[in-house]
Amino acid sequence: MKTGRVSRSKYNFGVSDLNEKVDELASIMTEFGLEKARLAGEGWLVELGVEPEVRGGVAVAAGPVVAAGGSTPVKKAARPAAEKKSSGPTGIPVSSPMTGIYYSASSPGSPPFAKEGDNVQAGQVVGLIEAMKVFNEITAPVGGRVTKVAAKNGDLVQPGDAILYIG
Repeated sequence: MKTGRVSRSKYNFGVSDLNEKVDELASIMTEFGLEKARLAGEGWLVELGVEPEVRGGVAVAAGPVVAAGGSTPVKKAARPAAEKKSSGPTGIPVSSPMTGIYYSASSPGSPPFAKEGDNVQAGQVVGLIEAMKVFNEITAPVGGRVTKVAAKNGDLVQPGDAILYIG
């Protein structure tokens, strides 16, 4: 994997140190399927991101990832398997409003908030997303039957990722 490189540095750390940080950030993006990531320190900032390319009305990830301060392209990280399915589930998607870790239950030993086949009411908690050590309740926008649970417990979700579908 190619990553951004900085050819000179006017800060109190070496170029190889910054290159290691860029490599680490690119590795994290690949591991978690992230489209954007930022790493900052005192007096410096490195941002990596993917610009989507639109083809026939559908956004396709294509553009290079760029590191601030000079760069070479980095390929886009793979998207989570839940988004790769071609025949989509039926119903209204309940999407993640933020980046974080999805939890299907309030604790490891507790039953899930909602599973396939369950009937849920509008406003009912159907999952949790942990972001920055804060647990955020995800509620059903409508009432109905859960037709598909797209996210698995412990998955990293991004804004707009479908967590489950209500039909």
